[in-house]
Amino acid sequence: MDVKIKFLGGAGTVTGSRFLLEIDRQKILIDCGLFQGLKEYRLRNWDAFPIDPGVVDMVLLTHAHIDHSGYLPKLVKEGFKGPIYVTGPTMELVKILLLDAGKLQEEEALYAAKKGYSKHPKPQPLFSIEDAEKVFPLLTPIEFEEEIVLDRRVSLTAYTAGHILGAAILKLKLTGDQQEKKLVFSGDLGRFNDPILYPPSKVPFCDVLFLESTYGNRINDSSDLEKKLAKAIRETYYKGGVSVIPSFAVGRTQMILYYLHRLQEKGLIPDIPIYVDSPMAIDVTALYKKFHHYHHLGAYLEEKGSNPFQHKNLHYYQNQEDSMSLNDLKGDAIIISASGMATGGRILHHLYHRLPNENDSIIFVGYQSEGTRGRKILDGEKTSRIYGIDVSVKASVYFIDGLSAHADQNELLEWCEGFISKPKYTFLIHGEKKASMDLADMLNKQLHWKVIVPEYLESFSLFTGI
Repeated sequence: MDVKIKFLGGAGTVTGSRFLLEIDRQKILIDCGLFQGLKEYRLRNWDAFPIDPGVVDMVLLTHAHIDHSGYLPKLVKEGFKGPIYVTGPTMELVKILLLDAGKLQEEEALYAAKKGYSKHPKPQPLFSIEDAEKVFPLLTPIEFEEEIVLDRRVSLTAYTAGHILGAAILKLKLTGDQQEKKLVFSGDLGRFNDPILYPPSKVPFCDVLFLESTYGNRINDSSDLEKKLAKAIRETYYKGGVSVIPSFAVGRTQMILYYLHRLQEKGLIPDIPIYVDSPMAIDVTALYKKFHHYHHLGAYLEEKGSNPFQHKNLHYYQNQEDSMSLNDLKGDAIIISASGMATGGRILHHLYHRLPNENDSIIFVGYQSEGTRGRKILDGEKTSRIYGIDVSVKASVYFIDGLSAHADQNELLEWCEGFISKPKYTFLIHGEKKASMDLADMLNKQLHWKVIVPEYLESFSLFTGI
């Protein structure tokens, strides 16, 4: 048995996770995500897939985020017909996320055509809602810690990764004629003290590890995040402004609602309305009740007055008319809207209206990838281009550290220390170059691991003749 890996994405960048595992003639794709951020990365989404999608035998998905799942509609459209293995919550989240992404793609193409700011005479979406729906019959649910036989030589076991609802660490056991080998794909690892999700499971053995490195060079101290969040909201309230929180609909919005509810109950922020302006976030929040055994908020959801997703100050806005009405608010409100990096979605019209107002604030509550609108605003750009117009940035801008759903450098090291024996090779993926290189240096010095930081489209032979 010969085993090779090719990095079709998630190498040198935190997006576009796609890893092609070849076991003799069998081809397994681990994750199938969209590139985001810098234009040079986003253009890769439009490139021809490096191999014929029709020859890919199966896809294994670590979790539902678009940078891990968003290329699936295009893969299927271009000929992929195999199973897509996912956990139960991931299956439901993928449906929500892909439908929303298809809708956004269609809307952006129409808007670009209407306004004439595309270089193409007839802008087309990368994929449509119909393309997204064709993915759903291929989704094949699996349970945590249940070994699934993929064929006589390969089995799959998923473990809790934290990060978002249903996120998985994937272990592949390869049984050759001579030896047995284990490959572990960390996916995106969550925080060890997440108030909602369980911590990442530790895995005792693996021969080759593929480890995320998003926060490979950063420490996210969450000890005073409640104080920081409360301070930003109080300062905005005292100025008579509105706090706008760009937030991912999956995971981050639910975390923010948890903290805002706690802060209001403790009297640390004013008793003002909280508006969740994201249809997707509303659908996702409902899954926390359905999959209550995947997190430790169960009792909170049952007790009156303790449910962070349902209380007197919380308002969910589904339709666009309600969303637009929020533009009329002059103060005394908190608006949470997607997307988290301000790359698209309803958050754009809130930024369009709020950025020029010095009484309002924009509160970023998570990592902003290089090249995204959120990163540029955080870096202090004086204008932000929205809908083809340069909008002045006069609102206060805050960054609340410690709310990331990613394990930080210390937690990544702690998770790695859970291995009883060190992997033969560790590939650092899903991180910007400096983050990956800094983590590689630390793993080498502290754990004496052999670490490789792969390049985009680079290939490696993992085993020969096992």
